[in-house]
This record gives sequence, C-alpha cells and structure tokens, in this order.
Amino acid sequence: MLPKWLRRTPLAWRQLLKEKTRLLVALAGIGFADMLIFVQLGLLDSLFDSATKSHQNLQADLVLINPQFQTLFYVKNFPRERLLQTLSYDGVASVRSLYVDTAQWRSPETLMNRGILVWGIDPANPAFDFPEVNPYLDQLKQLDRVLFDRASRPEYGPIADLLQQGTLTAQVNDQTVQTIGLFTLGASFGADGNIITSDSTFLKLFPQRQPNQINVGLIQLQPGVDPQTVQAQLQAGLPDDVNVLTPEEFAQIEINYWESGGIGFIFGMGVVVGFIVGIVIVYQILYSDVSDHLPEYATLKAMGYSDRYLLTVLMQEALLLAFLGFIPGFLLSVGLYQITYMATLLPIAMKLERAAFVLLLTIIMCGVSGAIAMRKLQSADPADVF
Repeated sequence: MLPKWLRRTPLAWRQLLKEKTRLLVALAGIGFADMLIFVQLGLLDSLFDSATKSHQNLQADLVLINPQFQTLFYVKNFPRERLLQTLSYDGVASVRSLYVDTAQWRSPETLMNRGILVWGIDPANPAFDFPEVNPYLDQLKQLDRVLFDRASRPEYGPIADLLQQGTLTAQVNDQTVQTIGLFTLGASFGADGNIITSDSTFLKLFPQRQPNQINVGLIQLQPGVDPQTVQAQLQAGLPDDVNVLTPEEFAQIEINYWESGGIGFIFGMGVVVGFIVGIVIVYQILYSDVSDHLPEYATLKAMGYSDRYLLTVLMQEALLLAFLGFIPGFLLSVGLYQITYMATLLPIAMKLERAAFVLLLTIIMCGVSGAIAMRKLQSADPADVF
C-alpha cells in the first residue's frame, strides 16, 4: 500500500504510465537490483549465523582461548591447567573443556571421504546446551560412540534414515565408530557437517592430540556474579598464553575472521554492485522520460509552474519506481532464499530488518537517480514551445 501523498500525484503517475513498456522495464531493473542486494545480504547473514551457531549453544559465562585463536575451523590449543586455575578465583563455579578438530567421515553409502567437524565433550559435564544430546550422555561415555548432526549436508549419507534401522556403524579418520543418535546444529561455510563425541573418543580419533591441550575452556560463574569483573580479574591474573572473553566476544572473533577473510568483502561488493546497477537503470528511465516529454515540461513552465514543482514531480516518479520495483524484488528473493536453503542447508531466510534496509536502499537509489536526472529537466525552456 503506497502512502497517501504518493497516491495524490496524478502527474507523476501519468508520466510513468504513458510508456508502459518503459515502466515495466524499469520495475524489472529495480527488482533485479533489489534481488541482487537481498541475495548478497542474505548470504552474508547466513555466513555469520552459521559460523556462530555453535557459540550460541555453549554453556558458559566466560570463554578461555589461545590468543592466536581465529576460528573454530583452524583451532589453536592451550594448556588445560589454565582452565583449572580459574577455579581458584572468586565467583567461578565450574569449568568445562571442549576439543574441536576436522576429521574425515566415510559415507556408508558411497564410501567417499568428506571433512566433518568433530566436537569432543565431557559427557559428565557437557559443553553444549543441546536437549537432544542429553539422553545419549551415558552412552557417549563408552568409546567409539558419536552423535551425528541431522542438519549436515546430504553427501554424508542418509544417516537419519539408516539410524531408524538401529545403531549405525561408520568410519571416522579410518576408525570404526557407532552412530547412536542425532542432534541439530547445521552446516556452515566452514563445515558441511558435525558430530559430537566424548573427549576420550576424540583423543582416540586424533592420536596426535595431547589430552592436556584443549581448544576452548568454558567457565560457569556463580549466580549474581558480574562476568566483566571476573573477566578482568582472570585476564590480569592468568599468564598471557590465554585470553578470557565473554561468549559475545568469542562469537565476534569468528565473525571477524570470515568478514576479513575475503568472503564478507565479496558479499559486500555484491551489495554495492546491485546498488549501482539500480541507480543506472532508474537514471536511464527517468532521463528518457524527461527527454521525451521535454516540450511538455517547457509548456508547464510557460504556464507558470516553477522548477521546484517540476523537480518534485520527477522525484515522485523516482519514489513510485522505488516502491513498485521493490515488490517483485522482495518476492523473488524470498523464493531464492528457499531454493538456496534446500541446495546448501545454510540458515538463510528473509528478515524484517533486512527487508526494511533494502527498501531504504531502494528509495535512496531511486532518489539519487532522480537527482541526477534533474539536470536534464532544468534545461526545459519555455521558449522551446514557441
């Protein structure tokens, strides 16, 4: 529904409707530009959301990591004793350790190997807040037991279907493991799938890893304790071979890694390109409209209409194009999001704030185009009529 003040602009409407083919081309161009922006922003949000989904499920008030840590997909270790030292500080209630590494999963159907992210937890003190994992914690205490992420890519095989027939035997790093259940985390740009196992099984799958070298330390604080206060005390008291972060800061490190690694820049450039394409298309439409009706604008000037009035009409045309062109771009993007999700299993979906942002960009895009086309309109001379 267009605002009332836009519906009360018959001259702007008439100018646009005189050339219906041109109007349709303009709407298609704006819709394409909006769709390009939507897709790039959607993929960028999907990149960040998928990369930090595991961070959001950690049971921790503070996180301990190696200072050189950049991403969960290229892990850095630190001594477990640093995590245990935190127990001597006031306000610390409990600690948990987490191992992370990438292994090779052999599909039970195709026998092809594919990289998969392995999370090693202590079943007696699990690091993740996954309700689906809790029923399997006692079974995970046994060696060679794993839980498979049902939201992993299908190339790993129909694991969920095979599990319905009973416990599934699989190969991880050329070692036989029993898949005893499922949980849901999801694929990301760094990992196509995930499995959770016990810390003992993890060390068996990665014999080169040392038990006293962990990847992430999770610190649970006593109720009512201020995390920032304890964070400052730990950072000041512990050696400089660890960093103490809040869960939000920990997730931000992951975002920074992907944002600075080139992928975020590429998606950002896609948004800029879509914006420029939209400006060029709308400018060409408005410039052609002004050129074709220049005598009419000159007549209006001769009748006493000011340049300001005519420029207002032109800007109204630009805003009408913005609103009308946004609609097909929005609808097509929703469909593309669904197709992308089905093809990649990445968490991409339309968000209200993203739609509002793209609409604002569209208005700015069309407004800039109208401002550029004004120069042609200002050249309309009443003397040309006579």
